[in-house]
Amino acid sequence: MKKGGTVQPSWTGPTPEYRIQKWLSNADSKHPPMSGEKFTDNINWRIFRIIAEFVEGFEFLSGLTKVVSVFGSTRASSDHPYYKTARHIGFLCAKEGYTMVTGGGPGMMEAANQGAYEGGGESIGLDISLPHGQRKNGYVKQSISFHYFFTRKTMLSAAAQAYVFMPGGFGTLDELFEIVTLIQTKKMSDQVPVILVGRAYWYPMLQWLERMVQGEYGYIDRADFSILQVVDTAEEAMKIIKKTRKRIL
Repeated sequence: MKKGGTVQPSWTGPTPEYRIQKWLSNADSKHPPMSGEKFTDNINWRIFRIIAEFVEGFEFLSGLTKVVSVFGSTRASSDHPYYKTARHIGFLCAKEGYTMVTGGGPGMMEAANQGAYEGGGESIGLDISLPHGQRKNGYVKQSISFHYFFTRKTMLSAAAQAYVFMPGGFGTLDELFEIVTLIQTKKMSDQVPVILVGRAYWYPMLQWLERMVQGEYGYIDRADFSILQVVDTAEEAMKIIKKTRKRIL
């Protein structure tokens, strides 16, 4: 993306219309404001915004207990079997006293929030501001919005004592492999399970990882597969979740 003849860093996203004021002294010792500079035109101000998102995010998470984070496609329709499974997971989590945390959007996230809402539990959404807008689903009881994907991803993973991955696209895969990498490199506890729901969906990917990435090239260790647990039903997922321990930020 071009901005002022230079390439805008990809991690900044679209430049919002926030503006800062610079105060200048003139010959009369007056200090009129000089406006016109966008908030994120200055890297120093952008850093403050990033810090603010982290502070607000962690403060928000600190009030939650027994967190389970659910990831998945925004494009799943409400009549799809996987949507119904995610909804059932949310319902069972609510009945067991777990807090359901999702990205707050439609699809699989909506399904998990809907189940938690219907079960009378805590239903949380950590939504993201996108150029075309992300619809926050109607089953979120509490929410917080983020501008940067990387701050939001940190919040989705920071407090959870279990990660549940429903079928999804690039965003879901990005979140999955980042979490797996953090566990693999021991930057994150291996006591937090990574649960893949839907054998038919996930097995082709796992077979490719086993046959090519591990078997043919040796780029990952055989032991790394133990990070992932594959299930088909909400009940199977709950058996794993119920064995987890509360995480403290």
